[in-house]
Amino acid sequence: MDIIKPRTLSGFMELLPAKQAQFEKMTQILRDTYAAYGFAPLDTPVLEDAQILLAKGGGDTEKQIYRFSKGDNDLAMRFDLTVPLAKYVALHYNDLVFPFRRYQIGKVYRGERPQRGRFREFYQADIDIVGDGKLDTMNEAEIPAIICKIFRGFGLRRFQIRVNNRKILTGFYAMLGLEEKSGDIMRTVDKLEKIGPDKVAAILVEDCGITPAQASEILHFTNLSGDNADVLSALESYAGRNEIFDLGLAELQAVTGNLAAFGVPQENFAVDLTIARGLDYYTGTVYETTLLDYPEIGSVCSGGRYDNLAGYYIDRPLPGVGISIGLTRLFFVLDDLGLFNPDLPTAPADALVLPMTAQPGAAIALAEDLRSAGLRVQLYGEQKKFKQKLAYADKLGVPFAVLLGEDELAQGKCSVKNMTTGEQVTLPAQEAAQYIAAALAEKDGPLILEKSNGR
Repeated sequence: MDIIKPRTLSGFMELLPAKQAQFEKMTQILRDTYAAYGFAPLDTPVLEDAQILLAKGGGDTEKQIYRFSKGDNDLAMRFDLTVPLAKYVALHYNDLVFPFRRYQIGKVYRGERPQRGRFREFYQADIDIVGDGKLDTMNEAEIPAIICKIFRGFGLRRFQIRVNNRKILTGFYAMLGLEEKSGDIMRTVDKLEKIGPDKVAAILVEDCGITPAQASEILHFTNLSGDNADVLSALESYAGRNEIFDLGLAELQAVTGNLAAFGVPQENFAVDLTIARGLDYYTGTVYETTLLDYPEIGSVCSGGRYDNLAGYYIDRPLPGVGISIGLTRLFFVLDDLGLFNPDLPTAPADALVLPMTAQPGAAIALAEDLRSAGLRVQLYGEQKKFKQKLAYADKLGVPFAVLLGEDELAQGKCSVKNMTTGEQVTLPAQEAAQYIAAALAEKDGPLILEKSNGR
């Protein structure tokens, strides 16, 4: 039989166990944070009816989607978690309690060209708050608090949540007589960081068909800067000239006004008029989050307010607000930058029990006692020499080996060896569990260690 050379498809990520452990820590921080804010977990099928997924698609989405037939079924793999949410809310509308708050962490699929940090299969971590007919702006102020809690939970401090409101932009463009072109203008302005103001101005004039003077005015407006109070004060000078603009300004003021109560530090939040989000899907508040020391990464968490989540599937207005984190890409970038804390244990077990006696039952009972005390324990059952057993623990990175030989049995104790320091103590099982737990607690720390920009 010919041996098939194993390989992983381009654009698909596989991790070795230690890296997978770091990834799982990230997802656990996300789950715990989302749950702390009252979001319910949700999972939707990877495969959907293609007609359902493509209702909001077209264009690049249709080109990138994985689509195939099975019998009479036209199937597609989900390319985000928002469209499946829209279907879910419409389908289960009569069974859900609104506002409906859900989080979902799951794989999505896009048949785009793989690049460094860009994948065809990747995890997204989303939250959404969906209202029935109405949704208060306080929910939009809560979103930055959740983003802040997540990134601080990762161990990051130097990040900035940038917030704007698309109604402000729509109203401003209407003041210039460009209301019908506002969508094209927003999508162009959203490219400012990637291509710079000169190229944006050229596209506005050449492709969007506006005058150089209007392009200049747009760039001046989006460049309003200073602290949050300065930007809001500058925006107030435009008030009273357009109803949509005034509504967007009131919403932005409400969002920023509630941030202190939600515990969002000033240094982690900024009003930024360049943020538009390129999708017409968003209708109000929009968010983008960047790491201040690594601006080249771009946004690591984005989202915003939308007026009608499920208009393609149900004849009811379901407004909402949500964010999405491209978890696989974020993990890849943080790992590539060497930001994961090397001192955090990534082994599959806290302790490895090594039977050194012909009585395996005693070692099994010991392992169960340690597990009952809350430790993750692996029982080594192979008939190997002692050095080989310790080498196994060392290769896995298990921090403690627990030895049970005839001497320990006679004393009613076990020997605990610290695999890092080499220190060894002999204790009763309960005290051994406490000893190991205390040592592990000392090693506890942030998942990510920030470095200076001069890396």
